[in-house]
Amino acid sequence: MQQLTLNITEESEVKIIASSAFNFKIELVLQIGKKDLDEVFNISKDLADNFDNNFLLNENNIHKYFNKHTLPFFARYKGKIIGYIIGIPIENFKSEAWARYDTNLGKNNTLYTYAYIMKKKYRKVGGYSKTLKRVYINWAKKQNYKFVSGHVKQGLSKKFKKSEIIKIFNDWYNSNSPFEYYRRTL
Repeated sequence: MQQLTLNITEESEVKIIASSAFNFKIELVLQIGKKDLDEVFNISKDLADNFDNNFLLNENNIHKYFNKHTLPFFARYKGKIIGYIIGIPIENFKSEAWARYDTNLGKNNTLYTYAYIMKKKYRKVGGYSKTLKRVYINWAKKQNYKFVSGHVKQGLSKKFKKSEIIKIFNDWYNSNSPFEYYRRTL
């Protein structure tokens, strides 16, 4: 990890977007810092457990998802990262075969949700996940995005307001489960 630490600050540079009296806050990550890397890497293991190691964040790919062209958000409780969501303009995926199914590719109006994960003990507890998602959606609107898209297990996108299925992938990155690529109007 020595090479990574040469170009990274100790503390993350963040902008607090929302906070509560109960020591919970949502932060827009402007630059990730060394102190937060281990927590982010550990949380990403939950994604890898559910899907495969293609979703594992590490020192080799962290800057691909936390940089000036992405919209990563931390959910932080009592000073610890408990979850994150990473939005990336769909145009960053133009070389991916699945992105060609999106008619908005090239229109600069769609934010692709690359990762949305909350530590297991905070899921479906205290509204942390819902708050993180709501802040992300509202921030995307303020940035003039018209749509949010992403891949979810088949059947999940019907729970999203104003969403449509663009394509179903029978085996999404070796997950052995069908996934749907959805688009949600903001």
